[in-house]
Amino acid sequence: MGKDVIIACDFDSAEKTFAFLDKFTGRKPFVKIGMELYYAEGPSIVKEIKKRGHKIFLDLKLHDIPNTVKKSMAVLSRLDVDMTNLHASGTKRMMEAAIEGLTREDGTRPMLIAVTQLTSTDQEAMENDLLIKEPIDKVVMHYAHNAKLAGLDGVVCSPLEAGKVHDRCGKDFVTVTPGVRFADGEVGDQKRVMTPAQAKEIGSDYIVVGRPITAAEDPVAAYERCVAEFVG
Repeated sequence: MGKDVIIACDFDSAEKTFAFLDKFTGRKPFVKIGMELYYAEGPSIVKEIKKRGHKIFLDLKLHDIPNTVKKSMAVLSRLDVDMTNLHASGTKRMMEAAIEGLTREDGTRPMLIAVTQLTSTDQEAMENDLLIKEPIDKVVMHYAHNAKLAGLDGVVCSPLEAGKVHDRCGKDFVTVTPGVRFADGEVGDQKRVMTPAQAKEIGSDYIVVGRPITAAEDPVAAYERCVAEFVG
């Protein structure tokens, strides 16, 4: 499995998205389409970006009863995305149903990864709001293990957790890590950050990078720098 850099296209319109992607006349980057863009433009934005030759991580974080997730994943699978995700807290049964829905008649399917705990959730919030008293690190690893048992391909995690996830779930269990910044860049609202080179060292398989590329003066150069540091 090769490492790759995924650009978070967190735009609110197709116009802004294509104005950004038009800058990439050479290598077509792997892109993430999140809720903001998908809810603004619908499935057509996925089809158009795919038509342009980009791999797509559709980041919608499904979480519902197993049957609803199964049916929804079957619809998303027809969009021919390369990766999509759900919340591991939806239970192992929900994750198994998601795999069933995502798998096409010919046996192929997009990569499916699970969100363990959102990076905005800390120990205090987990205990007070969710009534989960276990240490957050233990919860993240337990959810990752459940995702592995359910047949998923990997998890979204912080770069600081990638090594632990591989220790618990195996080297082939994919880690997709946001919170990556250049050493000389702005941290923004991310609290637990790592450079592309550090993420590579610790074992991340994919890094998701947003503003350090999308808000850069030269986004293509920023992307190429990121690839050079992370992929080599």
